[in-house]
Formats: sequence, C-alpha cells, structure tokens
Amino acid sequence: MIAPTLHTERLTLRMPVLGDFEHRAAFYASERSVWEGGPVSRIEAWRIWASEVGLWPLRGYGPFSVEADGAYVGEVGVYQAEDYPGPELGWFVVPEAEGRGYALEAARAVMVWVRQSFGWDEIANIIDPGNARSIALGLRLGGRIDASRPGIDPGDVVIVHDLRGMA
Repeated sequence: MIAPTLHTERLTLRMPVLGDFEHRAAFYASERSVWEGGPVSRIEAWRIWASEVGLWPLRGYGPFSVEADGAYVGEVGVYQAEDYPGPELGWFVVPEAEGRGYALEAARAVMVWVRQSFGWDEIANIIDPGNARSIALGLRLGGRIDASRPGIDPGDVVIVHDLRGMA
C-alpha cells in the first residue's frame, strides 16, 4: 500500500519519496533530534526513516510527507515500531517551517483520515518529557495527558486524542 494524498487548506500530505530522506538525515544529524534518540549517524537515520516508510505496505499507515506551496516542510503520520504500545501520531518539521502551524494542520488531517479509514476511537502521542513544544502541540490538538498509559521509555508523556468526533 502507498499513502493516499490528503489536502488541507495550505498543505499536501503525500507518500514519502527518496529525496525526502535528506531532510530526515539532516534532522537526525542535528541537536534537534535529541527528543528522538539522536543525534545519530546517517546510516542509523536511514534505518529509522526506511522502517517508518515501510509501515505503509506492512500496516496500511505510516508517515506522510508534507508540502506547502510545493516545498517539503516535514512529516506527519502514524508510527508504530515493534516496541510501541500501539499506533502513535507523530510529526517532524524542517527548521524553516517551524512556528507556522503546519504540524497542527497536518496532524488534524491525519486524525480525520485515521478515523475515516480505520474507525479508531483514539490515537496517542508518545513524547519525551523534555520536548515541551511537542507536548504543547499535542494538547493544542485537543489531547489529554494520560499518565496511566505506557510510553516507549520511562517517563514518556502520553497524550490521548479522542477521534470519535472526527469525520
């Protein structure tokens, strides 16, 4: 399976392509990746990114590459590595796209798509407790922190989103 193409007012969400990897490699080489287990080598960044993109044929969901005015601005989608307690809504934006609301807009589109495509009642974010910006975004999306839910690492903040009102 390949990703469907989703459209919002400002964005196009599409299947990742090989050229998108350069953005993730740069992210994983930078200090910005500290909340995602980085920095890591280019080889390890490839393994992470390729396994995420590989979710599409394996699970029927995965990351969408996000474009604004035809330019790559990041990635938003549903992630689920083997050690995840369940599907996770996650995001990444390139530095020049931060603060423009792209992750919020794209995440909302993915939440609607998940509800329509899979009928899930909820989806969670699993966020390192030091990543205040991502926690704030999860809460802006209408999620609630649920300390009883498992994360991936001890201390992870788990934010749960009720999808039942999305159509």
